[in-house]
Amino acid sequence: MQINYPFQLDSRGRTAATDQDEHIRDLIEQVLFTAPGERVNRPTFGSGLLQMVFDPNSAELAAATQFLVQGSLQQWLGDLIQVNALDVRSVDSTLEVSVVYTIRRDQTQRTAQFRREV
Repeated sequence: MQINYPFQLDSRGRTAATDQDEHIRDLIEQVLFTAPGERVNRPTFGSGLLQMVFDPNSAELAAATQFLVQGSLQQWLGDLIQVNALDVRSVDSTLEVSVVYTIRRDQTQRTAQFRREV
């Protein structure tokens, strides 16, 4: 069992735990929505995704964003997952990210979807 992200307490007042597959999803979320420089002991951790939302929308920016995010996921979680597909969309004030990945441990494919208000 792993500690659940974001940190929370369970119904018994103990640290909430999660299984390995859900933990990997939590790790993906941390990489996506952490800005480089935000973590003290890991200044390069994160993807910078949230900063790119405010740039002018274009096909080039969309391609650059997907390349940057996929590279960040590969750098930080490459030993746990293989990213098969990535879709990043900015709709009004909401950022939508869909990641299709394979868990290396057992070769199962999963899809994780995230939404963030920006």
